[in-house]
Amino acid sequence: MSTPLDTGSSSAAGPSDGVNVGATDGARPPSTWDTALRELDMRLRLAAEQGGAESVARQHSLGRLTIRERIAQLCDDGSFAEVGSLAGRGEYDEAGNLVGFTPSNLVFGQAAIDDRPVVVTGYDFTVRGGAADASVGAKRPYADRMAHDLRVPLVRLLEGAGGSVKSIESLGVSYVSEIVGWDWAVKNLSTIPVVAAALGPLAGLPAAEAPASHFSVMVKGAAQVFAAGPPLVEAANGERVTKEELGGWEVATRAGTIDNAVDTEEEAFEQIHGFLSYLPSHVWQLPPVTPSDDDPQRRDPWLRDAVPEGRRPIDTRRVMDAICDVGSVFEIGSRFGRSVVGALARIDGHPVAVLGTDARFDGAGFTTEASDKLVRFVDFADTFHLPVVYLVDNPGVIIGLAAERAGTLRAGCRALSAVHETRIPWASVLVRRCFGVGGATHRNEARHSLRVAWPSGSWGSLPLEGGVEAAYKRVIEAAPDPQQARAELHARLQAVRSPFRSAEAFLVEDIIDPADTRPVLCRWVRTAYHTLAADGAKPSGRTFRP
Repeated sequence: MSTPLDTGSSSAAGPSDGVNVGATDGARPPSTWDTALRELDMRLRLAAEQGGAESVARQHSLGRLTIRERIAQLCDDGSFAEVGSLAGRGEYDEAGNLVGFTPSNLVFGQAAIDDRPVVVTGYDFTVRGGAADASVGAKRPYADRMAHDLRVPLVRLLEGAGGSVKSIESLGVSYVSEIVGWDWAVKNLSTIPVVAAALGPLAGLPAAEAPASHFSVMVKGAAQVFAAGPPLVEAANGERVTKEELGGWEVATRAGTIDNAVDTEEEAFEQIHGFLSYLPSHVWQLPPVTPSDDDPQRRDPWLRDAVPEGRRPIDTRRVMDAICDVGSVFEIGSRFGRSVVGALARIDGHPVAVLGTDARFDGAGFTTEASDKLVRFVDFADTFHLPVVYLVDNPGVIIGLAAERAGTLRAGCRALSAVHETRIPWASVLVRRCFGVGGATHRNEARHSLRVAWPSGSWGSLPLEGGVEAAYKRVIEAAPDPQQARAELHARLQAVRSPFRSAEAFLVEDIIDPADTRPVLCRWVRTAYHTLAADGAKPSGRTFRP
């Protein structure tokens, strides 16, 4: 939208309210810069009007806030200091006078969230639908570079349509595809927390900015995330789909494109606050330790019954709640790679990354998706010096024809490598199963780490189920009663693989009463942070990839 310029007086609120520009009543003499100051005041007012009253009203009718309202609601009151507010596209008459102005549809600046400095940036959907080509190209990479150099978290509030073929006509030339300044986006992932909120439809570059983060959240129903929208999809391959079918929250979170989904923008802002509260502002700091009202010696007798008999799944999330500070568990990506559970939490006020498995999905085995999820989560923890607590119940990588065709073993080896590359303190609680390549991800055995087991622990190269048949195939087949022979082998091996036998041989360091898990971890986490402080916070030396 282009708004005609009115260089006369204005009663609208603006940056020059209370300043008597050009006054002749004796307050001060007229200045040679009065005309310029009036134009400055008008330009700032026009920028604040965004796409105009009609476009703003349409945004509100869709149940969505404008970018300036979002920034005001997300950030501490009065903390936003905009950068580049005068950027946009002016229209001039033959004499060179400004006759109209379309503000840039990218808004950014410095602000504070919970008294912590941040850089916040977002697309203005009221100006040409937030199309990336309509914003001043230098603003997005400038914001990324500013956050990097200031060493503060970067928050992206996203709603935009990406590029448009209209740019060919307006520019008079077609450009070779590139993303100017993407190198700063890459550097940021290894140095500062990057958070993205999908608050409306996202396509093209704005859509790519969402997963290129450490944490992303989207609003159900209001936001959709896809590389290209339905018209392009239909033109490309004939598929007719709605925006929600193509990139709605159920699709995006299940695919791992977006981590979490919430019902309202307010909840999205709350998740941003919560996520950042566990992290340092940059990798040269340690995570912020806060006072805890939860007793570090608290014992939870329920944990003794947390592992059900047979193959019934453990309620891993309830175990996390039982051992961590009350109300501190913040799960990330629950719908992607669902056999792996990853969360941020606090133990005795110390931020930690907590890993576990969910046997309701793939029996808690590692699929390709689950392995990728573990790699990203472990790399994230290593980047920001978050000690890891791993609640181990892993039968290994999943097996079968479909698993082999999916390259599951390769993905499992990648997860194993990620664990072995970490430098952060690590604690493994062997809750139940720990088998094969997947089970070997429970720690890096070449480094010291805390490892304790519950009496319910069960480990080895293979589970007995199937493992006996593979190892003793000829014995079973040659027996007069193969079924009885199989049962006797199971019983004999079951006695030998008691976790207490492993403890006797010092193949597991300690077996603990499950009720004591929190006190054990509280003692460990204090030592873990002592070690981190002694080593000094610094970059991990590895590039974090989305």
